[in-house]
Amino acid sequence: MAISNQFSHLLTVFQGRTAPEEGYLAGYGALIKTFELQVVIPDILAMISLKHKRYDTDEWMVYTPRYMPENSIMGHLTFALKYEGIDLGVLKKIFENLPEVDITHLIAREPTGRYSRMIWFLYEWLTGKKLELPNLSSGNYVDLVDAKIQFATSEFEISQRHRIRNNLPGVRDFCPMVRKTDKIRHFGELNFSAQIKSVLDHIHPDILLRSASFLILKDSKASFAIESENPAQNRIQRWGRTIGLAGQRDITIEELQRLQQTVIENPRFTKLGIREQEGFVGEHDRRYGTPITSHISAKWTDLNKLLNGLIETNKKLEKDADFDAVIAAAMIAFGFVFIHPFVDGNGRIHRYLIHDVLIRKEYVSRGLIFPVSAIITERMEAYR
Repeated sequence: MAISNQFSHLLTVFQGRTAPEEGYLAGYGALIKTFELQVVIPDILAMISLKHKRYDTDEWMVYTPRYMPENSIMGHLTFALKYEGIDLGVLKKIFENLPEVDITHLIAREPTGRYSRMIWFLYEWLTGKKLELPNLSSGNYVDLVDAKIQFATSEFEISQRHRIRNNLPGVRDFCPMVRKTDKIRHFGELNFSAQIKSVLDHIHPDILLRSASFLILKDSKASFAIESENPAQNRIQRWGRTIGLAGQRDITIEELQRLQQTVIENPRFTKLGIREQEGFVGEHDRRYGTPITSHISAKWTDLNKLLNGLIETNKKLEKDADFDAVIAAAMIAFGFVFIHPFVDGNGRIHRYLIHDVLIRKEYVSRGLIFPVSAIITERMEAYR
């Protein structure tokens, strides 16, 4: 593939996304365009304005001309890591497009530089390859993830080779990165967990027990309703009992399979266990029968690797008392449903995992749950 030497592209539209004004792509956007990468486009892109006004929109970070990065791979990688945070999917595709000798030369120019070390570490971490570069023996250690931009773990691992504190919130096979948006910061500051515990302290235990039972049963029924099912009462009660035990059994592949067996009514019509075929979530055109996909599941050949990665990340986040419980629950539960490892039952298990993580992270007391599914049924469009 021919790669242009021009990294900063003047434009008003990129990948169907209209820029708020004319400007130059910078950081990840510039690298995606230059390398013609087939990747998920970051939710927020960066651009350099022709004007002298710094501002943000829902889809763009607009910088003034003085922020223009050096017109090179290293210049835009540095800009991306400094201002946009870490996008592992884009970075891996960039590394796959760069010969090993080229990335080695880029890092060797300034091996002790902060961003050179970050790129060096991320290259070896993502690809599993070790570059022909000597270990560093001096220099301060630096955090890999900028905790002002993205959520990072406080249970970091030290890489002496790169003099990096690896505070990524996951492992190589499963590591979602979550941006600290204003909305997320706002809700985090409300500290709902403390508010709930304060209220519950003043409720009689008998009333609390009855309320907890009601919420669990209500959530079980709602979880089936989300899947457009109207099961018999015994199935609702059975799944409710399972929800009530959230946080008490370690999440393993075997446990996930047990949960699927609990939620599926008749295994004669559904192949249980990790699927051995490609997944399809969607519907078919009524006239022509053409599939209309609403979700592309992970390749079935990748499922064991992804699930083991998810399980390891779940353990890592559970141990980190400082990591936000709601963010951890979102990472694990939505990560699971995006992987879609089973032919059926993924949605209900995904919502179970929200309860499981919140209880393990002590966001709520064991035996109590938030009516997650019940609220989702009221906001189905937002959930989809």
